[in-house]
Amino acid sequence: MQKIKTFLWYDGQAEEAAQFYTSLFEDSRTVSVQRYGEVGPGKPGSVMLVEFELAGQRYLALNGGPEFTFNEAVSLSVDCADQAEVDRLWAALSGDGGEEGPCGWLKDRYGLSWQIVPRRLEELIADPDPARSQAAVKSMLGMKKIVVQELEDAVAAAG
Repeated sequence: MQKIKTFLWYDGQAEEAAQFYTSLFEDSRTVSVQRYGEVGPGKPGSVMLVEFELAGQRYLALNGGPEFTFNEAVSLSVDCADQAEVDRLWAALSGDGGEEGPCGWLKDRYGLSWQIVPRRLEELIADPDPARSQAAVKSMLGMKKIVVQELEDAVAAAG
């Protein structure tokens, strides 16, 4: 059993969000759905809590109401193997009411913040040559969705 789970608060979209997220990642599934009973506070029979896994990591999604909303102080960071994975996840998560942000960040249609990070970005930023590393950072700072070829070009130009 996973000791620490991320708990996400939704205003009626917990099950929909869990289904959407599990459709995007391999090794993902809905684990359980709990419903409100007669004592509430939600409508009896409506979804209260959804436990789900994304790439083997467990999350809890609560239909808690409008009192709390997501903000950028917390985000889910996704390690992407290549540009194709970045492109697929970026389109899915930022589409249908989502919002693109700077430097590989976005908000999905539910307001949850994500960082869609190509593995190559982390490799380039860790380059022991400070000029090359800083060229990668500078290039990233000018992007919304991270484009690996643009990072590679910036690093190559730096030497």
